[in-house]
Amino acid sequence: MARRARDVYVEWRGGTCRVKWWSGDYHDDGRKRFESKGGFTDEDEAYNYGLDKMAEIRQGTHVPNRDGRTLMSDWLDEWLSALDHAHLTEKGYKSKIEAHIRPYFKRTAVGDIDVIAYRAFRKHIYGKVGEGTAKNTMMVLGMILDDAVPRLIKTSPVERKRRRGKYKKATRERKRDVLPEIVEQLARNAQTLFGYSGYVYVWTMAMTGMRPAELYGLTREYCYPSWPASDPRTDPDEEERYEEDAERYGPGDGKMPAIRVERQVQHKDGKLQFFPPKYGSYRTLVIPPFLADMLEKLQASHDSRWVFTAIKGGCLGSVAFDTAYWRLIADGVDERSGPGARRPRPAIPEVPTFKGKRQYLLRHAHKAWLDEDGHSRFAVESRMGHQVPGVEGTYSSVTAAMERAIMKSLQKRWDDLWEPRETEG
Repeated sequence: MARRARDVYVEWRGGTCRVKWWSGDYHDDGRKRFESKGGFTDEDEAYNYGLDKMAEIRQGTHVPNRDGRTLMSDWLDEWLSALDHAHLTEKGYKSKIEAHIRPYFKRTAVGDIDVIAYRAFRKHIYGKVGEGTAKNTMMVLGMILDDAVPRLIKTSPVERKRRRGKYKKATRERKRDVLPEIVEQLARNAQTLFGYSGYVYVWTMAMTGMRPAELYGLTREYCYPSWPASDPRTDPDEEERYEEDAERYGPGDGKMPAIRVERQVQHKDGKLQFFPPKYGSYRTLVIPPFLADMLEKLQASHDSRWVFTAIKGGCLGSVAFDTAYWRLIADGVDERSGPGARRPRPAIPEVPTFKGKRQYLLRHAHKAWLDEDGHSRFAVESRMGHQVPGVEGTYSSVTAAMERAIMKSLQKRWDDLWEPRETEG
């Protein structure tokens, strides 16, 4: 072995030479830990390679051989254990990893995943699953590889700044205008399926833009007419807001009826549990008078803690709502009758605008209504539970006048729905 520089050694073995360099670490017995690379046919080339590695070590950009050889499967376990996100976010990441990323890369070292390997996986996943799932899977893989820098790989192979390959136009979900008449038909279908709770549920989503899991988890203490007097006031840092809410919302002259979004329900470990709303979007939603009357009447009709109850009286979050309820409400279903029929019901007509579509589009329709009525962008985005970036988000606020304007325009949509029928009568 010939010494060419401090802590860099070159040696010949047969027809090739190998370079060894000090990794900067020590063995347990105090000896220096060296790394090596063989296969060189030129001694100067091997020597310069060792010097480059020493320079990387001094600059803090070097990836030790043993770390680069870490299997992707082991890194996935470590990455998952360090997550600190909302329950559904972590659940989504884990599902993409276990279904697609781990099976593909399970015998691959992290250090072997270069741009070519990354592109190969991208081609594989887009050919295997739908575009939405593929896009989300690539997003998760990108985060995993980005977080491996600089410990396991020097640079991330994820391509973001420029696009290569065939151009593919992004597809958007097709939406139709949602008129109050369409919402009314959905609400009637829901009432046929699971009673007055269904009728009010549909109109509440259309008039508040609440997310489904927020509606499933809505309990009396956060709903008109009990709220805000019934607010548990669990956060001592929110005392000022609690007092302002008591002055601004609730039943009574001069106050506005409202719902407080404080949580949603999701399943975890096989149990239905409360979680913060998506993105921590705590918010107060004023509601039009007609909906306030409906909510009061609905809660007077049952003694459940849940505002919206399922067919058997429990929480809507406990049922497979999208398949067992929504598809029947939107797509229609034949009459169920006869001696052997379980829970007979009349036929439910399809609603063409929503046939095959998600109930989430009712939330989208709510925003469209607010935009059509010309409300403040900040007030609209805040109501939807979105953060407004930049100066606008820093300096704007939702005033009582803005809320009253929203309440008034939503009430007008309801009044206009029924006015022609009353005139005809």
